[in-house]
This record gives sequence, structure tokens and C-alpha cells, in this order.
Amino acid sequence: MAPAAARVLVLVLAVAVASSLAGRADALRSLGVGDGAGAGAAAQGDYAVDLNATSFDAFLTASREQFAVVEFFAHWCPACRNYKPHYEKVAKLFNGPNAAHPGRILMARVDCASKVNVDLCSRFSVDHYPFLLWGPPPKFANTKWDRKQEKSDIKLIDDGRTAERLLMWINKQLESSFTLDDKKYENESMLPNSTSDPKQVVQAIYDVEEATAHALQIILEHKMIKADTRDSLIRFLQILVAHHPSKRCRRGSAELLINFDDHWPSNLSLSSQDSSKLLESVAADNHKICGKEVPRGYWIFCRGSKSETRGFSCGLWVLLHSLTVQIGDGESQSTFTSICDFIHNFFICEECRKHFYDMCSSVSVPFKSARDLSLWLWSTHNKVNERLMKEEKDMGTGDPSFPKAIWPPKALCPSCYRSSSRTSDGALQVDWNEDEVFPFLVNYYGKTLVSSYKETYMESLQGRTQVGAALADDASSSHAARVPIGAALGVAAASCTFGALACFWRTQQKNRKYSYRLHSLKKI
Repeated sequence: MAPAAARVLVLVLAVAVASSLAGRADALRSLGVGDGAGAGAAAQGDYAVDLNATSFDAFLTASREQFAVVEFFAHWCPACRNYKPHYEKVAKLFNGPNAAHPGRILMARVDCASKVNVDLCSRFSVDHYPFLLWGPPPKFANTKWDRKQEKSDIKLIDDGRTAERLLMWINKQLESSFTLDDKKYENESMLPNSTSDPKQVVQAIYDVEEATAHALQIILEHKMIKADTRDSLIRFLQILVAHHPSKRCRRGSAELLINFDDHWPSNLSLSSQDSSKLLESVAADNHKICGKEVPRGYWIFCRGSKSETRGFSCGLWVLLHSLTVQIGDGESQSTFTSICDFIHNFFICEECRKHFYDMCSSVSVPFKSARDLSLWLWSTHNKVNERLMKEEKDMGTGDPSFPKAIWPPKALCPSCYRSSSRTSDGALQVDWNEDEVFPFLVNYYGKTLVSSYKETYMESLQGRTQVGAALADDASSSHAARVPIGAALGVAAASCTFGALACFWRTQQKNRKYSYRLHSLKKI
């Protein structure tokens, strides 16, 4: 071989090797597992490798470790955030330059809430968060996995909800004796210093739209509409048609209901091929439940100081509160049932879903008024905050700018408090005046949420000319919400109109089919 050609060949090989090593280093640096400035904006103290649909197969194929643990999670899931320190504690033993046991196990994670990873998470039949799988790294690449498979090198980790239990599970697989003390673990703070002030609820209407669109997106992407869940979704959509604070979402919910049987017939015992065709037809319709500009991909009122805090869960809470303060007394029990069933069937954060449904199941007397339901949801939300407050404090996973707290604070509603005191462990105990709490909720999640945001936030943010179309779109919502009776009549009229249109459309379709069949019989 000529010297020049040899030099070219050596150069090509060197570039190839460098590219391969750089690819692996870049993936590690994406979560701060590198040294120097290469860590970029990654959080300090992260050791698990952040993978996505683009890097997943190639990275695992090239991995030199004997085994891999892959966590599938959603960044908006509180249980996932609280689990992260446990996962990181184990990852520190195996990943990074200072690992106690390098080269044995690759610890990785995939954010299923990211659009780019939807198909990847579907490949591994992810049905709850957090979801942990174990196996040789190359076995994950370019393959599908289902827990019903009898022979597979990939296993579901069914007992790894704490660092200790996860490491114990790993030790059983490898017949090893790793301990968390093999290298001193320091719980490094990953919270940025943020002093941004909380936004006003007048901005939350946009986050309610975002949460509504995001919830439908999750349902469709995870193929959650099944024979035993479709009815609960229909009932929840019916509530949205009548009482969603956004007119865009009311109209979009009605359109979805009108076409519901076409996309998801009552007999859902379909083959996987038929199911895929149905999903393709929904995608082809490009249905946007809250308008073509939603989801926008960002949060306003519900924006946290970190990308993984607040967001979707906050927006969903605001939506539920808004629904309960706008219904009539006669709808209280059916609305309660619909909300509980919706969370139970379609909220994919498993631990959160179980906690909420347990609180639903503890209700023994049917609701007879909107007041009782609104106060129950408010009390339930405070109980959730109390539980997460303790967990986030212990784990250091909360948002420092928006820590969990009993709500509303006294500064926001002084008349809601009869008295308050602190327990020995610092927890706040309040003797609530519920006769003041309920009107506060109605005003905060009803009139203020629906009517005020357009004149204050959006006009100052974007200018009147840019939001003219949006204001016209929601004009009826704005005027109706200023008078409670007017709001009720407006919502009822909208519900009746959408219902009548749906009924008329279905009747026309049935009449056409009947006439066609009758005409065909006459020909015979």
C-alpha cells in the first residue's frame, strides 16, 4: 500500500474511533457524567444516561457493560421525580468516572413524555411510570418487548421502588453483594436558584387548555381507549363539553364526541392491525381538542423553575377545580364519578393514580351539591400536597420556587381561616371556614379564571392585534362568566346546542343507512 494511501486509511480509522467515543461521551455528558465544561447544562449529580429515540439503539448496541437497567418515566410525574434520587443513588455505583463498580451495569433512562420517545416507549409496552427493565444492553436494541413473552432476555424489575430494593434485586440477578456504601453517596442539590414570583390565576386558562390537549395526547399515544375504559372517557368529555372554562376546548370536546364511535366503536375487540388503522385515522383527522394552536409546548401559570416540576399535573388540577365550581347541584355525583374514573383509567403516573382513587373510594355518601364536591376536591388536593410536601422535603425533589403548601394561603383568603397553628414537626393545622372557602373557590377557579385573563395578561404580552382572533373566539366565555347565572345559562345553552347537533348528525346517518338498505331490498 502506498504511504499516502496508508496515511489516509489511518486518518479515516482515527476519525471513526473518535466519533464513536465522542458519541458515547456526549450521551454521558448529557446528564453530567463527564468532566470539565463538557457537562453543559446537565444537572449536577446525575449519573444515569439520558437516552432518546435517536440515540437509544446505537448507544445500547455499543455499550460495553454486561447488563443495563432502563427506566421509562415522565418528567411531569411526581412519583418519578421522587424516585429519581433512588435511581441516581444506584446509578452512581456503576456509571461515571468515579463509579465503585464500572463496566458492570449501564443505568439509563428514557422520558416517555417527550414526543420523540412515544414509539420507543410503546416498543417496550410501558403502561405505568416509573417502569424499569433489565437485560443485556444489545438485547434492547432494535427489538420489542412485552411482559407476556415467555422467553426473553429482558426482564421487568417488579421490586425496585427504593435504592435499597433496586440494588437488592440486582444482587439477586448477579449473585453479587453490592451495597450502597461501596462508595460514599452524597445527595447533591440539583435545584437551581430561582426567585421568580408565582403567576396570577388569570393566566391559567392557557395551561388548562394545554393540560387538556396533553391529556388527550397521552391517551392516544398510549392506546388507552379500550372496551373497559371508553365509557369513562365519554362521560368525562361530556362534562368538558358543558363546563370546560375554554370555549375552544368545549367545541373540540363536542367534535370528538360526535366522531367517537367512528374512531373507537363499542366493540373494541380488534386485532392489532385494525387498532393501528384506527389510530392512523385519528392522526389523519389532525384533531386538536383545544384548537389548532394547542398544545403550545410550554406553561405559563403552571411553569416551574425546573422543566420537570409543575406543568401538566398543575394544569390538570386547575381544570378539575374549574369543573367542580361550574357544575349544577344535580351534576355533582356524576361529575365526581367521572373525575375519579378518568384519573383511574387515564392518569398514567401509577402511584398518583392509586392515591387519588383511594381517596375517591373513601367517599361513602353521594354528593348532593356542587358546594360539597368543590370542597371535597379542594380538601383532597391539600391532602395530596401534605403528602408530597413531606416526600419532596425528604428527597429534595421539590420546586424551590413553588414548594408544596396548604392552600389557599392566609394572605390570599384571610376569611377562609378561623384559626391556625403549627404541630411539633412544623406542619400547619388550619380550622377552615368552609362557608368562606367555597365562594373563594368559585371566584378563583370560575369567574377570575375564565373572564379576566384576556384583558390583563395576553394583551400586555402580545398586543391586541395579535390576540384579536383568540379574544373573539372566547368572547362568549368572557361575558358569561362575569355573572354566575349568566355563566350557567351560557354553559347549558352550549351543552344543549352541541348535544342537539350530535344527536341530529347521528339521526341523519342512521336514516341514510336505513333508506339505503330499504332501497336495496326493493331492488331484490
